[in-house]
Amino acid sequence: MYSTDSALMGLRGLYNFGPDPRVAPTEPTRPEQVEPVHGRFSAGAELYYGILNKSGGMSTGLRFTTLPNHPGFPYTMTLTLNPLMGNLSSTYAVKAGPSLALCSRFDFNFYSYESELQLGCELWRRRGNTDTEWAVKKLRPDWKRPAASPDNDVAGVLKAKVDQDGRVGLLWEGRIKELLFTLGASLDLKKREQIFRSVGIELQYSS
Repeated sequence: MYSTDSALMGLRGLYNFGPDPRVAPTEPTRPEQVEPVHGRFSAGAELYYGILNKSGGMSTGLRFTTLPNHPGFPYTMTLTLNPLMGNLSSTYAVKAGPSLALCSRFDFNFYSYESELQLGCELWRRRGNTDTEWAVKKLRPDWKRPAASPDNDVAGVLKAKVDQDGRVGLLWEGRIKELLFTLGASLDLKKREQIFRSVGIELQYSS
């Protein structure tokens, strides 16, 4: 990779351990011989160097994520390290339900001993039944509504996060026909006289 900002050059890579879950095994195996794999490890690294400012850096990371055949809640764990800056970050995200996801992130610096903890969640609002669906069932009892895909079934997403200093972030993403809108607010619970730090709105139109 190359960026014109500071003439930054870099190299990054990611390797996934184990078989590809998207490819079915070519040779039949007996269940008593091979146990099913429910998760997958990944390892990555990044090296970069700025030609103009004569400085470079590197970072490494590990990731474990469950596969679709996992019997429990799907979850993902990551661990990244920047040895030059001393930054260590770990995350844990779990899909607690069809419309709910929970996550946490912990950051720590080896040189300054500063740390930060953040908790977040996402709540999807699904499209409910229309007001005229009861009439359709009366007139055509044999008619079945086409099943919507998981992406088309989402009417809006509420995102929220909070850290150990009482800073709260809220974000609502929704859609009204071809109009996409995003409402966001940042709050500081420790500053009672000025609890709202910032408020924003974004509108997008897709035709």
